[in-house]
Amino acid sequence: MNRWKNSPEGSNWGRFGPDDELGTLNHIGAAQRLAAATEIREGLAFCLSLPLDIPGTVSIHPRRKPPRLQPTFLGDTPYINYPLENVAEGLQDVLSDDQVLLSTQYSTQWDSLAHVGALFDADGDGVAEPVYYNGFRAGTDIEGQTEGSLHGSFARHLSVAGMAQSGVQGRGVLVDLLRVFGPERRIVGLTDLLAVMTAQGIEVRQGDIVMLRTGYAEALLDMQSAPDPEALDRFGAVLDGTDEALKRWISDSRIAAIAADNFAVENPHLTPDDCCFRLPLHHHCLFKLGMPLAELWYLRDLAEALAQRGRNAVFLTAPPLRLPGAIGSPVTPVATI
Repeated sequence: MNRWKNSPEGSNWGRFGPDDELGTLNHIGAAQRLAAATEIREGLAFCLSLPLDIPGTVSIHPRRKPPRLQPTFLGDTPYINYPLENVAEGLQDVLSDDQVLLSTQYSTQWDSLAHVGALFDADGDGVAEPVYYNGFRAGTDIEGQTEGSLHGSFARHLSVAGMAQSGVQGRGVLVDLLRVFGPERRIVGLTDLLAVMTAQGIEVRQGDIVMLRTGYAEALLDMQSAPDPEALDRFGAVLDGTDEALKRWISDSRIAAIAADNFAVENPHLTPDDCCFRLPLHHHCLFKLGMPLAELWYLRDLAEALAQRGRNAVFLTAPPLRLPGAIGSPVTPVATI
């Protein structure tokens, strides 16, 4: 039985079951993974993650902070280069152990389906309330975390843990917008996207993870020695979340996810007299379709290798951390060709 009476128009709510928390990742099954494995021809692997301390010298999000590493402690004793002879005479072991305070969406990351919801009257009582994909509600499903425990944590449902358990492994296709449009800011709708895909011979299949290269993460990495945040604000292609045709294509294509190398995948919609979402593509994908989005992937090396070979598809493995309750997660995607 559904927990809601109303569902958003054009949504996937209920499509994969009333309690579904995977959304469009359901499009990746055994058949899709087996087909994706045929993209491995040379056994070459590419890391698609930035170093997780990047953006570093360029601040692109004021709430998200760089990771802070420190030793673990037993009492007041830090366990870095700790000789176990301190515990028992004659032991020659030396131990080092650390911990990290990390904003889960600071660098290369996944957005879970708990990242963006909407005010929506799902229960039909005439009052719009904070709701997330498939009718999961704030207050009962997404609560404050208690210190030292993950039980009843930020996202009791729709967290990255379910994504991780699914594997997030299948066929990735690279759409190289940078190669076509260059580094200038460009708002990309469906017409532009399909033109690039046609020019690059890209066939999108059910369950694919579409990877968008704009060059943003590459510029971000290159700027560490000479930060230029104003230039970064004008850099690269972004999807047009107001393009209804683009959103219909995303729905109809049955892709599993979109992973971009830029900051937000889409162009934030800032015009105050336009209704009703600052991030309309996030609303469409995360809230309505249950489609995870990824940001700040590093695609330069892979793009160069694929271009040399006249290819655009890879075997992709990209699970988030299996961290119950987490709304986002750092990720180290690996593409194998």
